[in-house]
Amino acid sequence: MLVKRNNFILPNVMDEFFKPDWFGGMNTSLATLPKVNIKEGEKDFSLELAIPGFKKEDFNIEIDNDVLTISSEVKREEETEKENYTRREFSMSSFKRAFTLPETVDADSINAVYEGGILKLTLPKREEALPKPKRLIEIG
Repeated sequence: MLVKRNNFILPNVMDEFFKPDWFGGMNTSLATLPKVNIKEGEKDFSLELAIPGFKKEDFNIEIDNDVLTISSEVKREEETEKENYTRREFSMSSFKRAFTLPETVDADSINAVYEGGILKLTLPKREEALPKPKRLIEIG
């Protein structure tokens, strides 16, 4: 779906603004990918990923050629030894999500916070992309 804004035809925000990179070597099924909410505000975009059970050190967030990639690979091992038995458990969790950033995002000012199982990214818009206030033009 295309939307007309300021005499430019743009892709629908939810359909095209952030395109998942399904062909970037991602071997993870859709069922294991974190759910994502994307909102466009007047001055920025917000991106929230539901990823409970991780620590902020577990995430890798990169930007390369206007592609924002969020990934994690966590391995955990636990071993308990008692008199007559040993219990060993291990787990591995990983995911990778990639999004094509719109040209309006100021990639140098992106901010990320992880709290309560939610990874929140704020993607500020470039100054030239912000809405201009209404002004009166004098007739000379």
